[in-house]
Amino acid sequence: MGQLSFFSAEARQPCVADLAGLLCGPGQALGFARGRAARVSVGVDTEVRGLAVVAALAERAVGARVEVGDEGFRVSTAFRTDLTGLASQWLDGGRKVVPPGFALDGGVLRLWALAAGRWIESGYFLGLDAGAPDTHEALRGALGSAGLPSTISGGPALRVVGRRRLERLAELVGRAPRGVAERTWPAA
Repeated sequence: MGQLSFFSAEARQPCVADLAGLLCGPGQALGFARGRAARVSVGVDTEVRGLAVVAALAERAVGARVEVGDEGFRVSTAFRTDLTGLASQWLDGGRKVVPPGFALDGGVLRLWALAAGRWIESGYFLGLDAGAPDTHEALRGALGSAGLPSTISGGPALRVVGRRRLERLAELVGRAPRGVAERTWPAA
């Protein structure tokens, strides 16, 4: 792969702002106590994926747990004061929005891929929030600005194809976390 990109997940320390990657996908932010605290949660397809998200959040000093419900597995943080800024950027009233000028970096992409990424045929799909269709085009634009042009596919998801684009995505997200299946992690 050569030299790491400045925007690669492995080029900087993990931080709370990386949780925006969960919100790029099917994640939700919820404010509490008049905006003094917030939490982030995301539905995942398997318990293994949920445990990998919990481990990634722990690297960012954010505790979380996997819950099992009628709709499958959900990873949720506790209500925290350090998540209020993130929640306020991604919420307009009760509606999920992409913050103006939103830019993707490796840490954000890493959490997005971890929570909602998968291979289908020759493309890598980053899952979107079916309940927030107004965010899809803005996220496609942000992905394109990161050097990863994509198309919106059913599911809904953003589909990245092509050897160079997939190499760029793999460079940005870094190595797969321990226990993550190859079918879910970007690679060239």
